[in-house]
Amino acid sequence: MSVIEIVSGVLLLITGVFIVVITLMQSQKQQGMTSAISGSNNDSFYGKNSANTREKALERLTKIMAAIFFIVTIGVNIIAALF
Repeated sequence: MSVIEIVSGVLLLITGVFIVVITLMQSQKQQGMTSAISGSNNDSFYGKNSANTREKALERLTKIMAAIFFIVTIGVNIIAALF
């Protein structure tokens, strides 16, 4: 095992754990059965203006970590095929 494989494996492990943690930190986007039955709408000020909220930041971070995970996985497979 080369140093590059070890480093990329550790990077994959770290990004995988971060993706799981960040996903668990996000709030659920379901309105619930009460809203579905009564037909009420639970939009708030933060729901309408969610450009800079915590949820939006976590969503962006999840996308970034998933992209890093995908790129590192492809890179590891290319390196493994070359050697």
